[in-house]
Amino acid sequence: MFIVEETIAGADAVQIPKQRGESLLDTAVRYAEERHWDVVPGTWTEVVDGVHVCSCGDAACPAPGAHPAEPGWADLATGSASAARRMWQKQPGASVLLPTGRAFDAISVPETAGLLALARMERMGLTPGPVTLTPYRRTEFFVLPGAAAKLPHLLRTLGWTTTSLDLAVLGEGSFVAAPPTRVGRHGAVQWARRPTQENRWLPDAEELLPSLAYACGRDR
Repeated sequence: MFIVEETIAGADAVQIPKQRGESLLDTAVRYAEERHWDVVPGTWTEVVDGVHVCSCGDAACPAPGAHPAEPGWADLATGSASAARRMWQKQPGASVLLPTGRAFDAISVPETAGLLALARMERMGLTPGPVTLTPYRRTEFFVLPGAAAKLPHLLRTLGWTTTSLDLAVLGEGSFVAAPPTRVGRHGAVQWARRPTQENRWLPDAEELLPSLAYACGRDR
């Protein structure tokens, strides 16, 4: 079993986030203040009769407590720590969403492929950026913006197509749910590789894609 805590410890870790014992408000402020990421509050969950119910009101919500709360969410996203604090003070339980296509894009692959790719990158001496592990058994690799436009060409050079692998890029207009956001009863988003001083400068998709495509091909 993959133990997240073993991968995120270290003396060089930036002080974001303290995944346990820290409020969503404080975590959102840290993302904006220390990493300069835009943040926006999403939905939240409420326990009704012992069941986690999304604030959106949809009993069949596919991502309870972990999606945008309103259509204009992208325009509300902010990189200001003080503005983030004000937004979460209004709803302290709101999920922490990070818009993609701004400071970073995110390459999403299955969990098993992502962990295999991380091990391969380590052997090759590559330094990935932050990587999240979602309750839906996906890993999301943070890379420089623009990955979505490059993906088809990069995959073709590696002998793959965009439909042959379970690999997708979250770019402009999308988002990732950031740790420690909880997705209803499914569990919380965690860091597989947390933000550190070492990975402050994000890699280009081209650097990571060979390992990710190889791992996804093995995982098919």
